[in-house]
Amino acid sequence: MNNAIRFFAFHLRRAQPQRDPNELFNEGLTFGERLADRVAAVGGSWGFIIGFCLFLAGWAAINTVLLVAHAFDPFPFIFLNLMLSMLAALQAPIIMMSQNRQAAKDRLEARLDYETNQRAEAQIALLYEEVLAVKDQLRLLSERAVERA
Repeated sequence: MNNAIRFFAFHLRRAQPQRDPNELFNEGLTFGERLADRVAAVGGSWGFIIGFCLFLAGWAAINTVLLVAHAFDPFPFIFLNLMLSMLAALQAPIIMMSQNRQAAKDRLEARLDYETNQRAEAQIALLYEEVLAVKDQLRLLSERAVERA
């Protein structure tokens, strides 16, 4: 058993240092995937929410106050509703793509953590065996010293 642990621990100890999971994951991203992540980051920010609220307030103000007689989208704001529906129809799947990629990145990170834990466990087992061997040697040395005295 000890030889098997030492064999695996030796090979695990020689393993290359782990790279950052974010770098590993981002290497394979296509332009569309990077764009989806960026859209999700912008669309889920307070800056976007505040800016979009200002845009909606401006749209309503222009069509109800400034252009009362010749409004391009009168009060029920049907064109604005159409635009918002189209935006939501496009933005929702893009955000879901980004969330799926984040879940895949989390799985990769968990796998790398698991492998690191396995290597650490093997190294701890090897150290434990070495400590036991040193302890046995110290016990034998102390017994011999007692016998000589």
